[in-house]
Amino acid sequence: MAFTHQARAGAFAVAAFGLALSGCAEEPPAPEPVEIEGVFAGLEVTNARLVLAPVSGNPAALYFDAVFNGERGIAITGAEVSGAANTMVHATAEIGGKTTMGEVGPVALRGGVPQAFEPGGYHIMAMQLDDSIAAGDTVEVTLKISGGKTHVFEATVRAAGEER
Repeated sequence: MAFTHQARAGAFAVAAFGLALSGCAEEPPAPEPVEIEGVFAGLEVTNARLVLAPVSGNPAALYFDAVFNGERGIAITGAEVSGAANTMVHATAEIGGKTTMGEVGPVALRGGVPQAFEPGGYHIMAMQLDDSIAAGDTVEVTLKISGGKTHVFEATVRAAGEER
């Protein structure tokens, strides 16, 4: 019986030593992403521009390109534009042979898939824009992201008729 006990103790010691060695081979955990105020990690916004309406007092349109480089998807649920009383996420669609646009719900961004906010597609309408905002200015835009997060960036203001 003493042999059996010693054999078990030896086997246990070898197993424990193996576990200890395997613990040394593990990679350290990845560092947590650093949160920067106003920046949603993994979301990139480029080519942001606010195009003024041809008629003063009408809504301006905000266009940009977005891509989310995360594993899971996110959704843009709304926006704020400095100098605008309110905003709406819109989409353009063809219904019954007529082109129309209207407010839409959240716009999904899937990991790594670019999403353009452009004329004829998704865009943000900025209503009751402050009269002091002119072509060449920049405005601050805050995208509202699912889960209560935000992403802040600047958009260049363009005159009506300029390249959208």
